[in-house]
Amino acid sequence: MRYEYLDHTADLKIRAYGNTLEQTFVNTAVAGFDFLTDTKKVKKKIEKKISINTKTIEALLYDFLEQLLFLLDTEGFILSEIKDMKIKQEKNNYSLQCIALGDNYKNYEVKGNIKSVTYSEMLIKKEEKGFVVEVVLDI
Repeated sequence: MRYEYLDHTADLKIRAYGNTLEQTFVNTAVAGFDFLTDTKKVKKKIEKKISINTKTIEALLYDFLEQLLFLLDTEGFILSEIKDMKIKQEKNNYSLQCIALGDNYKNYEVKGNIKSVTYSEMLIKKEEKGFVVEVVLDI
């Protein structure tokens, strides 16, 4: 299982899994956009490079998801896939580099809206078999 939606009173709560931190971040992003539309049907016509530097791993996840929502809100970019995800930690700094592939949302049936990412109930945890991420998105 790549991800699941958890019960939450008013927002969208995602729990994502992965063997690596990179895979878990990708699965979290896909889960958010799968809530809006079937990402498997979204064509890979547009490529967006994403590069983020922050002080904490939580801020890295927040900024990554927020950047994808910014692209949706400002350019109509809807995600299909994330490739070449790289996360690095050097002393007190985290960096993320990846390429987001997708298309214009007007070409697809989109249900609902994600307003923002929250730090509420955020969890990034290393487990025996990989990583688990939980995040709440304001819908």
